Amino acid sequence: MEDLTRIATYSFELFGMRLTVNTETVFNTWLIMVALFALSLIATRRLQKLPNPAQRLAELYVGFMDKLTRETLETTSRGYVPLVATMFVFLLLCNWLGIIPGLSEPTKDLNTPLSLGIMGFFLTHTAAIREKGIVAYLKDYCQPFFIMAPLNVVGELAKVVSISFRLFGNILGGAIIIAVVSHMVYSLVLPPFLYVFFGLFVGTIQAFVFTMLTITYISVAIK
Repeated sequence: MEDLTRIATYSFELFGMRLTVNTETVFNTWLIMVALFALSLIATRRLQKLPNPAQRLAELYVGFMDKLTRETLETTSRGYVPLVATMFVFLLLCNWLGIIPGLSEPTKDLNTPLSLGIMGFFLTHTAAIREKGIVAYLKDYCQPFFIMAPLNVVGELAKVVSISFRLFGNILGGAIIIAVVSHMVYSLVLPPFLYVFFGLFVGTIQAFVFTMLTITYISVAIK
C-alpha cells in the first residue's frame, strides 16, 4: 500500500523560491514524448503513394481527427487539427503507461491534466478574441445582463477545474483500485481485467472525453 502515498520528488531553489518536482511524472512524460517522436518518424518515413501499414494507419487517424475537428468547430480550417490529434495521442499513451510494470500514468498527477486544462483555456479564449474581436468577446460576459459578468467569468474558470479533475480522478481512482486489489491478494494474483478496464478502456474513454471537451469549448467560444 506504500505505492499509494510514495511520491519521488526533487526540490531546488529558484529565484528565492523553493520548488518541488515530481520526478516520476517528469520521467514518464518525457518517455511519452520520446515515444510520440519515434512513432511520428516511423509513420512519416519514406512516404509513398501506396502507403505501408504504418503510413496507412497514420493517414486514417489524421483523417478521422481532421473530420471530427472540423465538424465540431463547423469550419473548413484545419488549424486546430494538429493540436487535437496530438493531444489525444499524448493522453492516450499517458493513460496506458500504467499497464507497463514499474511505470505510472503522468495523468495520475494533477499537474498534468491541470496544465493541459489551462492550455486549453488560453487557446479557447485566444481563438474567441481572434474570431470575434475584443469588444464582442467582452460583451459575451455581460449576457444576458451586465450583473451576470462575474458569474460568467467564474463559469469559464470552472471549466478548467472540471475538465482537469475529471481526467485526474478517473485515472487516479483506477490506479488506487488496482493497488488495493493487489495488496488484498498479496500481489500474487491481479485480475487482468482490471488492467484492461482501467488502463485500456477507461484510459481511452477519458483521453477522448478530454479532447472532445477541449474542442467543444473552442467551438462554443468562437460562435
